[in-house]
Amino acid sequence: MDMGAYVVVVNADKVQVTGNKRTDKTYFRHVNGRPGSWKIETFDQLQQRLPERIIEHAVKGMLPKGRLGRRIKLHLKVYKGTGHPHEAQQPTDITKQISIKPKDGPGAALLASKQ
Repeated sequence: MDMGAYVVVVNADKVQVTGNKRTDKTYFRHVNGRPGSWKIETFDQLQQRLPERIIEHAVKGMLPKGRLGRRIKLHLKVYKGTGHPHEAQQPTDITKQISIKPKDGPGAALLASKQ
């Protein structure tokens, strides 16, 4: 059942990786769709050419394989800058919520009661 929920990702060009992944991580693509005509790109090259593809590739790997995963993937919208054409979606900054440790966050009382 399609509920119509979309995920809008902005600032895909600001993706950071750790270690040597910038030069060692590779992405494969077919140039003309024929076997043996692969192009291999590093993370750095792909980020300069199509930064949206990195997020799309990562999310695709997390989705179920098959018809359902292909339909879910259609609900992902990735943009390299801050602008996007979806007027109803007003993104909010969640980095402050991510950096909160569980012992300092909203569930601190629950954690304290269990100890």
